[in-house]
Amino acid sequence: GLLFARFPRPPASILFSRSAITAPYRDGRSLQFRIANRRRSEIIQLEAQVLYTAFEIDARGNRVRRYRLLPLERNTVTFFPLSWTIVHPVDDASPLAGKSQADLTQEEAEILVLLTGVDETSEQTVHARTSYLADEIVWNARFRSVFLTPGVASRTVTVDVGRIHEIERLGPEP
Repeated sequence: GLLFARFPRPPASILFSRSAITAPYRDGRSLQFRIANRRRSEIIQLEAQVLYTAFEIDARGNRVRRYRLLPLERNTVTFFPLSWTIVHPVDDASPLAGKSQADLTQEEAEILVLLTGVDETSEQTVHARTSYLADEIVWNARFRSVFLTPGVASRTVTVDVGRIHEIERLGPEP
């Protein structure tokens, strides 16, 4: 008889930045975090969903947890070989509008992140998730570049995944 064996491939591995940040964005502010692909295989049709959850007082005076989808600057990338900074612009409609880190701590707020895509090599659906609590958000900061650019003669751009967590503070919380 013929024996067929399926050898599992290593699953896709997405690295999330340790911290999310609030950063200047256009004429306002944004919530940002970074992700990087730790494997050689590319992920295609990668989609991000980001939710904000916090305790609020309802009409009856009860403390309830609410969930709100955060609109993103871009919620999908067709081709994800290297890294992606995911950005939620904080506008007047954002549940983060006018809030400070102390507000988020008091509300026991959490940013929930779910990624879904397809591993190009194995053609399997990839899921990754994480969350950021109020004390894991660095206010008034920006991410340092993860891209390493060699000399002018070389056209190869490399990503240093180890730098995904590096941030630079821009001053005190606004």
